[in-house]
Amino acid sequence: MAILLPSRVAHRKVRKGKNNGIATRCNTVAFGEFGLMSLDNERINSRQIEAARQAITRYIKRGGKVWIRIFPHTPVTKKPLDVKMGSGKGEPQFYVAKVKTGTVMFEMGEVTEEQAKEALRLASHKLPVRCKFVRKGDQ
Repeated sequence: MAILLPSRVAHRKVRKGKNNGIATRCNTVAFGEFGLMSLDNERINSRQIEAARQAITRYIKRGGKVWIRIFPHTPVTKKPLDVKMGSGKGEPQFYVAKVKTGTVMFEMGEVTEEQAKEALRLASHKLPVRCKFVRKGDQ
């Protein structure tokens, strides 16, 4: 299982920030013919992305093409259990992708519409956001 990680980061720890509004980029199907679009704002971690990718590739039996349009760049820190308040910010534990409403997260090509619909439905169950199946040019 290859967990997605940034190879280098400018800042090891970042603040949470806001994740609201509608996506202005990555909001159309660009590479394949079908896509999986987010209907919520949420942080998706690298394990969830990998689980969704595996669900897609298993269903299409490694046929067709799959594009992952999101990447977990943002580190999430956590302090150990039973540590008192203060003494700084915790260490990075995992990385997340901040996904906004309207972001196309996965795309598929070279498969039939029924195959794509079912594969992306299975992938949507692995993600913490509500999803919608979209076709190229329909958004």
